[in-house]
Amino acid sequence: MATTIRHPPHAGQPAAEETNMKLLIGRAELTRVLTNVSRVVEARNTIPILSSLRLSAADGKLTVTGTDLDIVATDTAAADVTEGGSLCVDAKLFGDIVKKVGGDISISLEAEKLIVKSGRSRFSLATLPATDFPDLGGGTFTAEFELDLASLFAPVSFAISNEETRHYLNGVFFSSADGQPSVAVATDGHRLARNFGPVLPTFAGIIVPRKTVSLLPKGVARVSVSENKIRVISGDFVMTSKLIDGTFPDYQRVIPMQNANAVTVNRDDMLQAAERVVTVSSEKTRAVKLSVAPGSISLSARSEIGDAEDEVAAEYSGEPLSIGFNSAYLRDMLAVLPSGKVTLQIADAGSPARVLGEAGGWDGVLMPYRVH
Repeated sequence: MATTIRHPPHAGQPAAEETNMKLLIGRAELTRVLTNVSRVVEARNTIPILSSLRLSAADGKLTVTGTDLDIVATDTAAADVTEGGSLCVDAKLFGDIVKKVGGDISISLEAEKLIVKSGRSRFSLATLPATDFPDLGGGTFTAEFELDLASLFAPVSFAISNEETRHYLNGVFFSSADGQPSVAVATDGHRLARNFGPVLPTFAGIIVPRKTVSLLPKGVARVSVSENKIRVISGDFVMTSKLIDGTFPDYQRVIPMQNANAVTVNRDDMLQAAERVVTVSSEKTRAVKLSVAPGSISLSARSEIGDAEDEVAAEYSGEPLSIGFNSAYLRDMLAVLPSGKVTLQIADAGSPARVLGEAGGWDGVLMPYRVH
């Protein structure tokens, strides 16, 4: 199949002459674009076109596009374009070549092969027609705003579920009610994290898939949302993703707002102590027990291989109490918070605990874990 672009002639006009892609581009610029876009492409794919990138050259630019049918990402770099055109090439192979060559890179289409030259290096790669590349379509969006979406989602993404049977938990729930701060929430049923953002235009809650969350560009971007898609634009980088079709649970019902026992500790001290004691815990449970008393929290873990205890200073004036947690879940929750004070609001050993950072705007929930 030919890989050049053909446009049908107007009535009464001869067909336009075919052109082959030909351009020169800086290695650094091409590497940047490929890095941004190639992460969308799945490494293992039985459909060749989905393992490919679409390269489109025109008007002094090279535009690179990748997709996995749920997400499509595009980025653009300046190039010295002699002849415009479009084609598809294997993403991994092309990316590996660009990483290994030095200096500017010449790209051209010759006899349905992509010729890549840099210095004395020359590569000839198989291509696929650009017309075979999937088009997800842009669609219309109901709300648009500027926001550092990556920063809003980062403190909650650790709690995204990996359980495919409850697919509606496999992403971050994002919503904005009229005049209220926007909110991002993730939960896997064992822990929950919520982060508040600025007031935004009102839109119904959406669930942004885990992979899309991991690909969000850093910094303020132009964000557009609709009922079934989200689009993020940062500079020349454009990513459009399908949303998870499902109903996110009423997460507010599981956040314990009335836990009476509040204990405050230094985040770094607590995290380090937990890491130390779980050295001897079971690989399966990684359980840690917190024994809270006025002035301190004692952390302990035990298994068939041994016991361990540690202690950190704490601000607490209530009655002594104990509660157990999965240490990995506790660690993940503490890790997203900045250094400083962390408050655990606890009811009893059998009820979920609420975790609060010093700066506000974020809270989390940890389900208790039975320990002996």
